[in-house]
Amino acid sequence: MRISPSGQVTIPAALREKAGLTPETEVEIELDGDALRIVKARKPATPGRGEQIVEHLRGRATAGMTTDEILSMTRER
Repeated sequence: MRISPSGQVTIPAALREKAGLTPETEVEIELDGDALRIVKARKPATPGRGEQIVEHLRGRATAGMTTDEILSMTRER
């Protein structure tokens, strides 16, 4: 295995599957003595942008309608 000129390394499929690293999995690279360790990223301490928006909007609805009334209205044709 060789590091590409842009610093990329391909992790063999069998190792990715065994480690549970699926496409789009966030990983962290840790230095362990003179070795590198690839681990799944821990959940960030701060919520992501989407989570922040949802939390900001939570409980702000002002329709003054019950869930059943809203569902009834959206299902009318």
